[in-house]
Amino acid sequence: MRKSPPQAIDLEEAVLGALMIDKKVFSNLIEIITPEIFYKNENREIFKVIQKLFNNSQPIDLYTVSNQLKKEGKINFIGGDYYLIKLTQKVISSAHIEYHANIIKQKFLLRRLIEISSYIIKTSYKETTDVVDILNYAESQLFNISQNKFNKKSEKAQNLIDNALSNIKKIQLNNGLSGIPSGFKSIDNITGGWQKSDLIIIAARPGMGKTSFALSMTRNIVIKYNIPTMIFSLEMSSLQLITRLIYSETEISSEEFRKSVFSDFEWKNILTKIKKLKNSPLFIDDTPSLSVFDLRAKCRRMVSQYKIGIIIIDYLQLMTVSNSNLNKPINREQEISLISRSLKSIAKELNIPIVAISQLSRAVEIRGGYKRPLLSDLRESGAIEQDADIVSFIYRPDYYGFNNWDDEESSPCQGEAEFIIAKNRNGGLFNLRLNFISNNVKFTEIEK
Repeated sequence: MRKSPPQAIDLEEAVLGALMIDKKVFSNLIEIITPEIFYKNENREIFKVIQKLFNNSQPIDLYTVSNQLKKEGKINFIGGDYYLIKLTQKVISSAHIEYHANIIKQKFLLRRLIEISSYIIKTSYKETTDVVDILNYAESQLFNISQNKFNKKSEKAQNLIDNALSNIKKIQLNNGLSGIPSGFKSIDNITGGWQKSDLIIIAARPGMGKTSFALSMTRNIVIKYNIPTMIFSLEMSSLQLITRLIYSETEISSEEFRKSVFSDFEWKNILTKIKKLKNSPLFIDDTPSLSVFDLRAKCRRMVSQYKIGIIIIDYLQLMTVSNSNLNKPINREQEISLISRSLKSIAKELNIPIVAISQLSRAVEIRGGYKRPLLSDLRESGAIEQDADIVSFIYRPDYYGFNNWDDEESSPCQGEAEFIIAKNRNGGLFNLRLNFISNNVKFTEIEK
């Protein structure tokens, strides 16, 4: 005997009846009810009409709903005026309408879970099915349900403008910051912070301090702003990363830690300095050769469980693409293109910024002059430049033996670095200078 799908038709009718006798309660249900959560088709069409009347600031009652259904030629489909009258007679007030609406939504979620499960079972029996595709589909659909992201549709300009103006007001109240602050004021003044759904590339040649910059930025985010942060470290172990953060926070070099014998008092000072770091919302995953599929799954879980605000990947070229997820072999350039495109997709899906560290090609070393990096130096793929919202470079001329900057003042460059914003989809291009403290492997703002 076939079971009926989860449903609550009586409550659907009660909610519709309540909406027709008390228009004001509709605003309380906007974030709970959408037309697709109604099981009965007739009820779904009635709700669409009520929603339309509400959006047009028109009265909502038995007569206006009936009149609109007649205009749309749907009055007979829903059972005529008799059915509408029956709905209004089902309730005497709009009390408990939110409670009833939540039950209707729960039934809808159960039906969606059955649909997803049925599709997975059906697809799993096919010999041509790729298990990676099934897993990706399952996790994506379940994540969307848990986050209430059902078939996101286009939005009216009116709603978008209201949201945009609201964001602008928040930016003004937050000192011009609309995204996740890097903790470097000069950078945040240009970017407004790392924006939601953006892919940010920070690239440099080996030895420039890519990881040091990422850790300095991470320290600022988790300690200054207490924003949950996830680092995927494909090059260094999690213990190595946290040790470098300890060097930076205590301002004691690695050499001093190795050679010195600290007194109890000195150890107490060290523990005091790293207390905020120890209690910070920082998460590190050091899985080597992480695939894009595994990254997406881990990101979904971390965002759902710990409300992660920003994801940092060190570094992009060490990521892989699962061969089982490809129809045919691809070269390394195509692989990097697929990785960068996937990172942008994950950032949009989770609505958080993703910062990816990237290597630059050896063309920088061959180039004459000051060897300042260019967009064309992005290693193995021009798709990185295309997919990223911001592309930036870290450049230290003293690494190449230069003593002065190539500016008009020919100012000393020892212990300084340049943060080059070479692409900025939503802003200008700038070259900003920072301090690089090699002993403590960290970057700081230059005090003016």
